[in-house]
Amino acid sequence: MSEDVQGLSILRNELTTSNAEIELISCAKDACWEADIIIVATPYEKEREIAEKIKEVAIGKIVISISNPVDHNYEHLFPNNSAAEELQRLLPYSKVGKTFNTAFLENFVSPAESKPADTFIAGNNSDAIETVSELVKSAGFNPFVVGDLSMSRALERIQFLIAQKSSKNKFNWFAN
Repeated sequence: MSEDVQGLSILRNELTTSNAEIELISCAKDACWEADIIIVATPYEKEREIAEKIKEVAIGKIVISISNPVDHNYEHLFPNNSAAEELQRLLPYSKVGKTFNTAFLENFVSPAESKPADTFIAGNNSDAIETVSELVKSAGFNPFVVGDLSMSRALERIQFLIAQKSSKNKFNWFAN
């Protein structure tokens, strides 16, 4: 889902080499209506807005949070909560999980052929965790279940450390 229809068209053209069936939808609610798994791939600041739009169509579905609640100065915004826990609060009848937030972009572009990169998974529903693990495997990663949704706080802090390390190496993940 994106409000950027031109950007969606470019993305669809880039993905045409895959076997995926791709449909452009610019409305979050419409995009999630038939989905079994919803991946909220948006900056943390937009998660609340997206949750409000998809609330009624996300009931009983797996919803994956990949965002990290940090600002552009690498300050962790919520020391006692995580983006995934907040999303679970906003979508109480969904099965919210956390994954992909610590994966490097290059692992998505060209997954390791010999040894897949580990991708951490946290969540409260065992059936959802099993399904998300299969999704992670199909994306070319090695699923590593770390525990319930409260563990997403640790996963977000790991990403915070990765961002700090990257900024010291002259790569700014949060550049505008």
